[in-house]
Amino acid sequence: MPPFTLSLLQPFWRRLRIYALTTVGCAWLYSTIYQESFARDLVYAACVVAIVQCLVAGGRYTLAYQRRRQGRNDADADALQKWPGWQWMLPWMVVSVVIGYFAGIRIGDILLGIRYTPITAAHNAHTMIISISVALMPTGFLTYVFYTRNRMAAIELRAETAQRTAAESQLKLLESQLEPHMLFNTLANLRVLIGHDSLRAQGMLDHLIGFLRSTLAASRTGSHTLAEEFARISDYLALMQIRMGPRLKIQLDLPEPLSAYQVPPLLLQPLVENAIKHGLEPKVSGGRVVVTAERHAGHLVLTVRDTGVGLDAQAHHGARFGLQQVRERLFTLYGEAGSLALQPAPNNDGGTLAVITLPCSRSNEK
Repeated sequence: MPPFTLSLLQPFWRRLRIYALTTVGCAWLYSTIYQESFARDLVYAACVVAIVQCLVAGGRYTLAYQRRRQGRNDADADALQKWPGWQWMLPWMVVSVVIGYFAGIRIGDILLGIRYTPITAAHNAHTMIISISVALMPTGFLTYVFYTRNRMAAIELRAETAQRTAAESQLKLLESQLEPHMLFNTLANLRVLIGHDSLRAQGMLDHLIGFLRSTLAASRTGSHTLAEEFARISDYLALMQIRMGPRLKIQLDLPEPLSAYQVPPLLLQPLVENAIKHGLEPKVSGGRVVVTAERHAGHLVLTVRDTGVGLDAQAHHGARFGLQQVRERLFTLYGEAGSLALQPAPNNDGGTLAVITLPCSRSNEK
């Protein structure tokens, strides 16, 4: 059976189990109090419990709907807009039990082939009151269980909403810190270049304008395509190549099937910046930056590899702001499902390999 079918059937089976236990419990009480057949009382209990629960549930939704129409949506009484409040439910529970008791007894008589005699019921008022009182106990208990579960669901919903709002605020803060960090570094490099080569500085400024324009557009959305992310990386690397010249070689590998995948904006740029600043710039001969995207099972794997001085040498350059920002963004957006790993590059070229692992969302599967 498909998982989504099981998830839909779980509430049904849960309620069926509660109904069965309630029915058996009422039948046992009736048979114990009146010294009657358990099987016979089980039939009556099944009919009474079923009718009472239908009436209680129907009244609960109807009363809650009427209160919503009247604009009564207190946080306590209408936690999930399915609860009208105890001041309405208590009287309705009593009415439901009375109606359900007589209707259930009548249906039970029909099922058992017993002829119904109103006169007998009138002469056994004491028995009837005891029976209705017994029926009230499970009704009140089940209604309280429903109320408690609704309250817990409402509390969890509010907590999830608050957590999501806090995560979104934290993400905006991280992005607002990250973009000036990259911009200040680029402007500092541009200032140095202006004094040495104005033509290259002009070209660098043109690339910077294009990069900032795309960055501003991306900052207004929570995500963009992987193709757009690679385009921004290309603009940034063009800026760095103007400054570093032949010392910087670039390789971008984005398979066409992955180009439409959604990723957070400015995700790869700090890793590329780290590769250049801490990996290639300290190396006199420079090196190569390789950015790739791959699909492994249900994950999207993005890598930034450089052939620079390696992790051991990078450790002496101090904390790397961009890497911490990437880790915090991944945790904020994906929790434990998103990760960033930094490790030595696997072949003889040396350098460092940064690996980002993201879960593939449902929208990317289409």
